[in-house]
Amino acid sequence: MTVVRPPSKCLVCQVNRVAWTKPRMDFCYTCVPGGPIDPPPCRGCGSSDYFSQGLCAVCHPGAPLHPGSCRGCLAWGVVRGQSWYCWSCRWWHNHYPEDDCMVCGRRAPIGNGGVCRLCLEEGRRTQEPSRAADYSAVARNGQQLYLANLHYAYARGETRRAFAVRMRPAGEAQLAQPEVFEPVRWRQLLLFRMPPNYANRVALKRKIATPDTDMLAHCDAVLREHAARFDWSKKLTNEVKRSIKLLHALQSTPGTKIHASDVLELPRLGGTALSTIEILDAAGLLIDDRTLAVRHYFAKHTADLPAAMTEQLQIWLDVMIEGSRQAPRRRARHPQTAHLHILGMAPILRAWAAAGHESLAEITRDDFLAGLPARGAHRNFAEQGFRSLFRLLKARKQVFQDPTRGTKLTRASTTVPLPLATDAIRKALNSPDPACACAVAMVAFHALTGPQVQALHLTDVRDGRLYLDDRVIPLAGPVLTRLRAYLDHRARIWPNSLNPHLFINRRTAHRLTPASRNFPWSKAELKPQALREDRILQEIYATGGDVRRLCDLFGISIEAALRYAGTLEHSDLRAANPQGMPLPGAQ
Repeated sequence: MTVVRPPSKCLVCQVNRVAWTKPRMDFCYTCVPGGPIDPPPCRGCGSSDYFSQGLCAVCHPGAPLHPGSCRGCLAWGVVRGQSWYCWSCRWWHNHYPEDDCMVCGRRAPIGNGGVCRLCLEEGRRTQEPSRAADYSAVARNGQQLYLANLHYAYARGETRRAFAVRMRPAGEAQLAQPEVFEPVRWRQLLLFRMPPNYANRVALKRKIATPDTDMLAHCDAVLREHAARFDWSKKLTNEVKRSIKLLHALQSTPGTKIHASDVLELPRLGGTALSTIEILDAAGLLIDDRTLAVRHYFAKHTADLPAAMTEQLQIWLDVMIEGSRQAPRRRARHPQTAHLHILGMAPILRAWAAAGHESLAEITRDDFLAGLPARGAHRNFAEQGFRSLFRLLKARKQVFQDPTRGTKLTRASTTVPLPLATDAIRKALNSPDPACACAVAMVAFHALTGPQVQALHLTDVRDGRLYLDDRVIPLAGPVLTRLRAYLDHRARIWPNSLNPHLFINRRTAHRLTPASRNFPWSKAELKPQALREDRILQEIYATGGDVRRLCDLFGISIEAALRYAGTLEHSDLRAANPQGMPLPGAQ
């Protein structure tokens, strides 16, 4: 189909098209100098609805009402004003990716069955009752073309479900939806696990085209309820539905629960992983076997160590992450704590393995002290990590003695807090992004930490006060102004969001999880810790070094407050500013 661009608009009215392009005429018949002039009838059909070049709005190839064939299903009767798509193919174009159809080979939007809409409609036309569509017959016999927008004729007030029942072929069995789906309790064991052949997309599409099972019907019901509750878009809902069908087709034992590690492979096939995990978890069909990042980090840094030493370290890591109920009892630590301990211990462990040590039971006090770095943060990480490691191994009778017993921890080096540039703070406070301006204001006026801002809930702000743990903070006027602007923005963009957190974005608005720690600080170009230090510095200078007031106002310890109080008499700062340092962050 030859595509002709529409003629340009009239230079005067900018509404009608120019009367002629060959010979060139830059005015319509209404605005032509000396006019208006009655346009001639269409030289193609005689219509009085003149468009341009002597043709009407239907006969001109560049007119919005010029008919043609649908770009998706080749049906005749679509017009240029609808981008050459019929009603159904327009929906397909917005919800399905383009690919090669496994039946006809055309490049078109491909649905869940791996076929284009033309082959899908032909398969439905030739489908026998109670049987799946035979697309091999479609590929062998060809397709029947049809007129556009005539496939579906809903009666007035008729729902989609009622229409589907009415249009079901005669004699087709009525499949009863199971009330409660129970996953298969057994699983076929595999001799070896072969990863799916992601390159053979045609075979995967044919697997997806299988009829729906009880498991897919159960997941579809959960998906519809979840999508309606959290206001998911139709595109996301269809992507999750396709992803679940793909996972079901790749199962070695159909009907069993699905591992989260298999779901994480979906992006390689064009699926979505995070939303699919939510639906499978809500349906009770998820086996969460995801591995923490710290375990991958541990495996990477202990790959070259002796087996006995690795086994001892594995015992320590399990207790650090999961805790222990047997003596000595321990609470689970944050994974970041274990990460820092491994960071400090890994070089020393490799040095001991290179020296011929096979087990940590061979390590003496001299070996421990000789392996520590001379200074720096890595020395502090190593001391704390080895103290935690050897105490646990001694209690579990994995080593004979604790080489760290009686050693003193090196005092961690502290930095001197410095003020930020006032222009940078003012720019962030006046950011056009309401979330950015509100978060910056909360930290700049009340010295909240980044994790505290990330974990704030809508119910934490009441009656102009912020209820944070055991503290009640009256919010400053500039903070309230920016908070109202952000809440109005949130209500306008995500009016139906059920996320209880105060700060949300497009990724978390339809879930219950908090936003990432980088939101919205990436737009502010400021770090929350630096902004918090600037606020506390301002207070210590305004009060002349009142440490008790700092502790009560910001909820920090005496040791942390003394770190800020030390800047009042710091020699380097006094030498750099002999006239007296101005209030940090003063507006």
